[in-house]
Amino acid sequence: MEYLLVIVVALLAIIAVVVIFNFLGNRKLRKLEEQGLHQRTHGPADPFSSADDDSVYGNPRTLKPGDLVEFRGQTHAVRGTLVLTQGSFQWTEHFLDTGLGSKAWLSVEDDPDLEVILWRELKGVTTVPGPQTIELDGGRRYESDESGSATFTSTGTTGLNPTGSLRYHDYQAGDERLSFEDFGGGWECARGEVLDAGEYRIYPSSSAPGPP
Repeated sequence: MEYLLVIVVALLAIIAVVVIFNFLGNRKLRKLEEQGLHQRTHGPADPFSSADDDSVYGNPRTLKPGDLVEFRGQTHAVRGTLVLTQGSFQWTEHFLDTGLGSKAWLSVEDDPDLEVILWRELKGVTTVPGPQTIELDGGRRYESDESGSATFTSTGTTGLNPTGSLRYHDYQAGDERLSFEDFGGGWECARGEVLDAGEYRIYPSSSAPGPP
């Protein structure tokens, strides 16, 4: 009888220990979850992050050949992509085509905020970059912004070799941009305009709608 009593007491003690450990473990887990929720809610975050816009309009940082970009009532296919590198800095330029004769380039960079610029080639420009100020279109004045050289890799259809280098010189006037690029065959000029997130919609190739 005494032996049975000892066994019962021992079992009760074990059960009590298990209950106590479960209670303490669950309390610690709840505390960690609360801390995690507090961190996600009140932790440090970039107040200018474009994550919300990206979830609605698509993320231009992930554009690739085969994706579609819609703006101003026209749908453009991404035919090719250039990834450009200058030191530790990297940006992309995408060749867009409606298939109906309208072509453009879309540049995407974080410097440090996301900037998406629509570029269209300017024909017949004889001006060469270098001066601090350039005037085009009857007196429109563009101020020098930055210049340098970079290397690139090309995927899809861009009209360029798979790898190479270029020189560039960028100018700006308000939200307008003017860019000169030389891939080895002389300076090419394009005018650019900064696009807000609400002005474009991106459809990845896996979920793109039918042809325009």
